[in-house]
Amino acid sequence: MTLTPEQFAKLVTKDEFYELKNEIIEIKGDVKKILTSVDGIAKKHNDFETEMVSNQATHVRFEKRIEGLEKRQGMTQLA
Repeated sequence: MTLTPEQFAKLVTKDEFYELKNEIIEIKGDVKKILTSVDGIAKKHNDFETEMVSNQATHVRFEKRIEGLEKRQGMTQLA
């Protein structure tokens, strides 16, 4: 089977192939760095949400204790 000139012009040389391969390897490295950064941000966000829920629960608990103290002391609530 012979190639037409148009088909032959579309063939990749060995140098072009290795150049493309090296570019793809660099891109894969960059993508890996980006994914690592995104994973770190996602973990920090998840940790922040967990901490926020914990803080909200603590505030509710403190508020109930303060209300109990106010009732025992005969104080009116400020808010």
